[in-house]
Amino acid sequence: MNSAIHDTLLPIHIAAGGLAIILGAVSLSVKKGGTTHRRSGLLFVCAMIVMGFTASILGFLKSPTDGNVFAGFMTLYFVGTALTTVRPATPWTRGFNVAALIVAVGLGLGDIAAGTEAFNSPGHVRNGVPFVMLFFIAAIMLLAATGDVRVMRSGMPRGGPRLARHLWRMCFALFIAAGSFFSVRERVAKILPELFTTAPMRALPILLLFGAMFYWLWRVRSRRPLPVLVRHDVGTSSQTAGS
Repeated sequence: MNSAIHDTLLPIHIAAGGLAIILGAVSLSVKKGGTTHRRSGLLFVCAMIVMGFTASILGFLKSPTDGNVFAGFMTLYFVGTALTTVRPATPWTRGFNVAALIVAVGLGLGDIAAGTEAFNSPGHVRNGVPFVMLFFIAAIMLLAATGDVRVMRSGMPRGGPRLARHLWRMCFALFIAAGSFFSVRERVAKILPELFTTAPMRALPILLLFGAMFYWLWRVRSRRPLPVLVRHDVGTSSQTAGS
């Protein structure tokens, strides 16, 4: 039974992950606020949701503590909270953000425990993941959770801070998808020519991703005019900024 589920979900997971990487790159590259940006962004979210759910299920089939179980939930957390950031506040979005906060705190504490275990293990790794990466992910999750608490206490920020929240969460979700693929040479070799299997070439997409993210964060924080429409609340006017 498990084998049949695995064989069914694996192609779906791979296809969704590949599509998410392509759509994420498109969304980062095109004019912000345009039709292509909006459509590619929504399709990116859908692809990431499929990828996250299937990753968690496939990981659970191996072991309830498999890293992909938590990576899938992490992906769903980031794309979900990024999307609700630029949507009007409703009882549903507020309830979703409360549930997301619980997920973020749980994942952050879990990564701290895993990082501690890795640090005390031979080679300082756990399931092939270095303790430094586990502590890095834990810090990101707790930072995100802190932002969620701030939103719950003071409401969703406006202007640049709101768009910055949307931007970095979408980009970190894309980092999870891209990192999962490009970090494993064998995966890259199955799809791309040998030239792209070298360590520098596999690191390049990640560097470009973070370069684009920091560029748009700078544009948002510097309050430079950006042609993106974001609805703050039902019935309110839009304002320009970048996502």
